[in-house]
Amino acid sequence: MNLPRIAVLTGAGVSAGSGVPTFREAAVGLWSQYDPQKLATPEAFQSDPKLVWEFYDWRRQIMVDCQPNHAHDVLAAMDATLPEFTLVTQNIDGLHPLAGSKRTLFLHGDIWTIRCTRCHYRQQNRQVPLQPLPPLCPECASLLRPDVVWFGESLDWTILSAAGEAFAQADIALVIGTSAVVYPAAQLPLYTRKHGGRLYEFNTERTPLSDMATATFLGPSEDTLPNWWQDFRQEQGL
Repeated sequence: MNLPRIAVLTGAGVSAGSGVPTFREAAVGLWSQYDPQKLATPEAFQSDPKLVWEFYDWRRQIMVDCQPNHAHDVLAAMDATLPEFTLVTQNIDGLHPLAGSKRTLFLHGDIWTIRCTRCHYRQQNRQVPLQPLPPLCPECASLLRPDVVWFGESLDWTILSAAGEAFAQADIALVIGTSAVVYPAAQLPLYTRKHGGRLYEFNTERTPLSDMATATFLGPSEDTLPNWWQDFRQEQGL
């Protein structure tokens, strides 16, 4: 059986049903006086690493109890079922691997991974609250930082290239919970269309991508994606 090659792009909307706040929604309470885009920069970290870490530790505490929803579960099922499947996410919340997804490319990193600013140390860490702040590398005593892509930093070219190749080769592209306005991620599903593939969009509202999509499914992705997957499985005899 030759199953279609599928590439998936997810954004913040796929995690909304899990209670994960968006980047700006996280800046509430004590953090409402700060512009989160000015905290998430290399310059801010260099100027005040403790403040930046306090912001990310706050975000980690918000996310730590969030669990994958039905959309995450369906994507993990696709990963386990389809021979050629790639999941590309803009999210840093770690819910895709928690759901069981294996073939995942993290465009913007992972908030649950910390890495050294000097040596090659990189480690998963789900301790909340994280102590001490700012944390120091156990190997060289330099500052550790969240393993995420900050404003002003470039995406990892190896990851971005692999994502582009996956979408260019895909028979079907799924775009789930993303505004389709942040580049270069928003360009990825267009590679599938350019090569004659189908494009399905899942969002709570139409986006700039909607007019190019084969179909747009409006509503929470934890509802719409399981329905699509059920129809796909029946169509493919799975």
